Formats: sequence, C-alpha cells, structure tokens
Amino acid sequence: MAAKLPTVVLLASFAAVILSLAAPLLAGDPDMLQDICPEANVTAEDFFFPGLGKPADVYSGNPMGSAVTAATVERIPGLNTLGVSMARVDYAPWGGANPPHSHPRATEILFVADGLLEVGFVVATAAPASSRLITRVVPKGGVFVFPRGLLHYERSVGEKPAVAISAFDSQLPGTQAAADALFGSSSPAVPTDVLARAFQVDGGVVENIKSKFQHK
Repeated sequence: MAAKLPTVVLLASFAAVILSLAAPLLAGDPDMLQDICPEANVTAEDFFFPGLGKPADVYSGNPMGSAVTAATVERIPGLNTLGVSMARVDYAPWGGANPPHSHPRATEILFVADGLLEVGFVVATAAPASSRLITRVVPKGGVFVFPRGLLHYERSVGEKPAVAISAFDSQLPGTQAAADALFGSSSPAVPTDVLARAFQVDGGVVENIKSKFQHK
C-alpha cells in the first residue's frame, strides 16, 4: 500500500489543478483584473442608464403583449467586467407573456414590481427524455429565481399591467427565445423534417409555423 501512496497523491493533486483551472470557466463572467474597464477617458455617463423607469409599449404591433428593456453592457459600458446587469419587463394584463427563453450565461432573479405573474422553468428529470415544470404565481413584491441556462417564461395573470425587474450575474446574459431559435432561424434553418419528427407533426404544420416568424 505504501508504494501506491505517491500515485494517489499525484492523482489528487492533478484533480485539484484541473478543478482550479475549470472554476473560472464555470462562472458567469471572468473575474475583473482592475477597478473599471476601460480606465481611461471614463465619465459618469458610462455608468448611467435612465431606461428602466419608463414603461414600454406592450400593445402596438406586439403579439406577445410584453416588452423587455435591457440594462446590459451594451447600454452601460461601465458594466464591462463587473459581471452584473438588469432588465425591466412590461406585460399587458391577462396574458401578456415573455415566451419561453433561456439565458446561457446568467442566473436571473426576478422581482415583481407591479401586477401578478405566473412564472415557470423546466428542469430535466431522471426519467429518459423527460422534464418537469417548476411553476407558481408571484404577486407584487415577490421574487422568483430562474437558474442559469434553463428554459423559462413569465405571463401576466392579473387584471392590470404587470412590471418586473430582473437582475443577472453577467454583464451580458444573452437571450435565446425557444420558438424563434427553432422556427425563425435561417441561413441555414433547422430542417423542417427534423422539427416535424421532434414535435411529431406533419411537415406542413412546421412550414406554417415558420411562416409566422420573421427570418433573420
């Protein structure tokens, strides 16, 4: 046994090194290396955005009945390397929805500032090709968390417009809308026969759905 100890120690040390190298890759954003980035020619305006105080139009030409106002590094340059961002979501009453989507680089914590929201996210289960919906109604003043990368949605279920404020642990969480990714992509598009098999419908049904999306 004594002769094998150095090998065990070597393997344990190797595993520790691998984990230490992988840790930054598991984070939403890399750790910052200086106070702010860039440091030169920075003004207070690089850290300011007034947009979250203004309601968005959720009615005019808006089939979802919702609108997202993002406060990410694309609008606030001072967020660069800080690993945080926010968003405001406005919802029309009785059904205004932020449809199923995911944020590949961030966990989201959502605060309901006004109205009543039904929210939910989907998790995989132990059963093959199976999943479970975690859902509940969140009242005004309530908070709900969507784990990073999981498909989730919000829907207004009250008689008045709803407003939510979200925070993310990434300067640019990214958003991938499920329906648009599957049916709205182009050059190349997801093959119709693949989608028909996945949803167990006729190819004509898939083509009809694709026609409702504006291809990019």
